Amino acid sequence: MTILVTGATGNVGRQVVEHLVKRGANVRALVRDPSKASFPAGVSVAQGDFLDVDSLRKAMSGVSTLFLLNAVVPDEFTQALVALNVARSAGIERIVYLSVIHADVYVNVPHFAGKFGVERMIEQMGFQATILRPAYFIQNDLMIEDVITGYGTYTMPVGAKGLAMVDVRDIAEIAALELLRRERSAEPLALERINLVGPQTLTGTDIAAIWSDVLARPISYGGDNTEGFEQNLKQFLPAWMAYDMRLMGERFLTDGMLPEAGDVERLTTLLGRPLRPYRDFASQIAGSA
Repeated sequence: MTILVTGATGNVGRQVVEHLVKRGANVRALVRDPSKASFPAGVSVAQGDFLDVDSLRKAMSGVSTLFLLNAVVPDEFTQALVALNVARSAGIERIVYLSVIHADVYVNVPHFAGKFGVERMIEQMGFQATILRPAYFIQNDLMIEDVITGYGTYTMPVGAKGLAMVDVRDIAEIAALELLRRERSAEPLALERINLVGPQTLTGTDIAAIWSDVLARPISYGGDNTEGFEQNLKQFLPAWMAYDMRLMGERFLTDGMLPEAGDVERLTTLLGRPLRPYRDFASQIAGSA
């Protein structure tokens, strides 16, 4: 019985692999370049790409459970559908898919709409799957660490509705636990969706206040300018991706990323510990600043 982890060299996928190994799973990691991959002992490495069907067939041979994680790329939807079809041909029925919270609400945001399409295909193809729907990753704010600490401004367009920001480490551990639950179940488990959220729903002003506290100096919130956000992102991201992120930011302002009743309690029970709060992340950054 083998669990295949895609996106295994990324921040989430790498941690998923580590959690699975610690819990005694037989793990195979799909990577583009094995020479750049470093995994715990016992992890087998399969070289491949979502658009290289032959490499996918080889990677999925003998696999019982799949962790499907697609990067935000122009052909993300195509890559996911190719992977799902190859998985079905390989006899894989058990899947954990990393989607995004409110994928069915942020319908104009390209990478949200793509992930919702993948969710629909998972349902229609009859997979026994857990669809994980994470909110905004706390670690995304590493992109603006220098702006916060150097210029005293928190510039992410979080808005006043609030985001239930979640720590990447919690996402990875929950993904590993769901993979093991499905892998080790004697009977197929019904499809379900799980919102992955943090312990608090924070506004832009809330986050600026946390930074002010941990840095012991005033940090202002200046993130509602989504046009400026797009222009800043274009300095280091492709224009299409910067625009995609701007559209997401606009939905932050109008809709927020709000948990459903019972989400926090469910995740706390699943992990057997409290969810990591944003303040822990900010304090760690402040301690190294």
